[in-house]
Amino acid sequence: MKNRLFIAVFAVLSLIAGPLHAQTLDTLIAAAQKEGEVDSVGMPDSWANWKDTWNQLGQKYGLKHQDTDMSSAQEIAKFAAEKSNAMADIGDVGHPFGPIAVQMGVAQPYKTTTWNQIPAWAKDPNGNWVVAYTGTIAFIVNNRLVKNVPHAWSDLLKGKYKVTAGNVGVASQANYGVLAAAYAMGGNEGNLDPALDFFAKLARQNRLLLNESNIANIEKGEVEVGVIWDFNGLNYRDKIDRSRFTVVIPADGSVTAGYTTIINKYAKHSNAAKLAREYILSDAGQINLARGYARPIRASVKLPRDVQAKLLPAAQYKAARPIADFAAWEATTKRLPREWQERVMINMQ
Repeated sequence: MKNRLFIAVFAVLSLIAGPLHAQTLDTLIAAAQKEGEVDSVGMPDSWANWKDTWNQLGQKYGLKHQDTDMSSAQEIAKFAAEKSNAMADIGDVGHPFGPIAVQMGVAQPYKTTTWNQIPAWAKDPNGNWVVAYTGTIAFIVNNRLVKNVPHAWSDLLKGKYKVTAGNVGVASQANYGVLAAAYAMGGNEGNLDPALDFFAKLARQNRLLLNESNIANIEKGEVEVGVIWDFNGLNYRDKIDRSRFTVVIPADGSVTAGYTTIINKYAKHSNAAKLAREYILSDAGQINLARGYARPIRASVKLPRDVQAKLLPAAQYKAARPIADFAAWEATTKRLPREWQERVMINMQ
């Protein structure tokens, strides 16, 4: 009777505790090594320096790895379609897609040993998803073409240079740029009116461009001031010529968006996937991401001096904040293409 009572109590406590430390790290490592490989989607070598993480997982634990690059929506659809015939164990998706993976029942929970060092907004309470790194909307400024570097959205209206907003309504980076402007001007995920009015003013001044702030256009001098993710801007700056460009987070407001790992509920190598998440959120994994210009989610990680020098000072991010209402943002992005056409594009000269 006592044994049965103990088993029942242990089962209840296990449910309350969730997946955190359900198995010791040593046990997890042994199980992952037995599986011998981890297959990912949306985590290619060239993005956010995933290459170093996969190489180190191979060197330290003998895990083989292969990746298939795809969009966040495609990753979740793949998990749902393949189920027990899963060909992928773990994926990297935009923050809004974490809850979608849970809704679709394709996420497997695992809380890392660093779980308590991750902000509440950046993780699922049950461990189904967790943000590993973030990007924040910034300006990339061509110092040869712009005399006075803008440090805020309000500064943009004072200049004579062109502002490249990107393909709003289609490209995620461009859409988040509109949201960042809205944050700076008192709007939010459900109210982009201040930002739409702002970009309409730029359009009436004949100072709004809709081409992409990609490395080719930036290098050719076709971007005077571009609205861009900080990790893209810093990467392009250093690849072209660090002295030619300034990357700055607008001081009056911006949006920070994360990328989150989801472990496939049907993963064939679930322990290897959990170990991969564990390593990604470790000091070494976070430093790897920072080497790829992404901002680690764990603020407590001490970055090497050379890595820290590649990133912007933390003080620049004081006015940046994450999305608070994903449902409102999802609804807004569906309306944005039409509203952008009707309220901004109509003013293009």
